Amino acid sequence: MTKPADSPTTEFDLSPPDPAERKALEADLSTEEAEVLLRHGTEAPFCGGLLDNKEDGVYCCRLCGLPLFRAHTKFESGTGWPSFFAPMNEAHVVAVRDVSYGMVRIETRCARCDSHQGHVFPDGPRPTGLRYCINSVSLEFVGDGQPLRDPLGRGDNAHMGAR
Repeated sequence: MTKPADSPTTEFDLSPPDPAERKALEADLSTEEAEVLLRHGTEAPFCGGLLDNKEDGVYCCRLCGLPLFRAHTKFESGTGWPSFFAPMNEAHVVAVRDVSYGMVRIETRCARCDSHQGHVFPDGPRPTGLRYCINSVSLEFVGDGQPLRDPLGRGDNAHMGAR
């Protein structure tokens, strides 16, 4: 995967899963996870398992395990979904124009597996002014000191070092 010269860099392999890897990743999803991650659904507000999580660590893509957000960027937005003011690395999150439901929004997707995560809005706190409003079922939380799940066998744990 080639990135333009002005794109952020990352130590993680962002190449998409091949068809066999993708099939294996998708087979591990619950019905609700598949609805959100693969079909761009939305979980009900104030119901997600990660909404009230206050632990230190990293929030990763539930489908492929790519780290997306660090816990220290999470904030209480009052919207009913986990909210973050910045991704862990801008290269890990892709923004896509979304005109569904008669609205114009910016959808956020995992840069590696293209799974739907949520949306980003320009009403967040400093320093970015952004609010990444993410579905809990799109994420998995990995606490500090715990190994990242590496379902694609790409050595993701090596890139996080001793967190």
